[in-house]
Amino acid sequence: MYTWVDASYAVHPDMRSHTGGAISFGVRALNVMSRKQRLNTTSSTEAEVVGTSDYVPKKIWFQMFLEEQGFPIKENIMYQDNQSAICLERNGRRSCGQASRHINIRYVFVKDRIDNGKLRIEYCPTENMLADFFTKPMQG
Repeated sequence: MYTWVDASYAVHPDMRSHTGGAISFGVRALNVMSRKQRLNTTSSTEAEVVGTSDYVPKKIWFQMFLEEQGFPIKENIMYQDNQSAICLERNGRRSCGQASRHINIRYVFVKDRIDNGKLRIEYCPTENMLADFFTKPMQG
């Protein structure tokens, strides 16, 4: 199962960010999401972490549903294009500075999934980011 999650920082008039995500098994997107984040973030890294923590529950639901149907998931990869967010999600507090301590609840949830082997996060360059399309808020 492959997942792409991306966020556009402070693109709405109220300075909220926008999250986009897609889940695929290789050919087509099975689930997509494009929505305004519910809280204001202070950096693009924080927007990415918030977007990831908002989309991971969908990924968990798909994985549990398929495993109950008798289809075990062999690879569970999430792609992101923000390397600072990846470090926070992988390393937790060890990658945390003074400016990012307040977001620890968000990345601890994702870090727990990584630590127990249920999720792997990899870097995906922005030009290859499938979820980038879903981070653009509708105009007009």
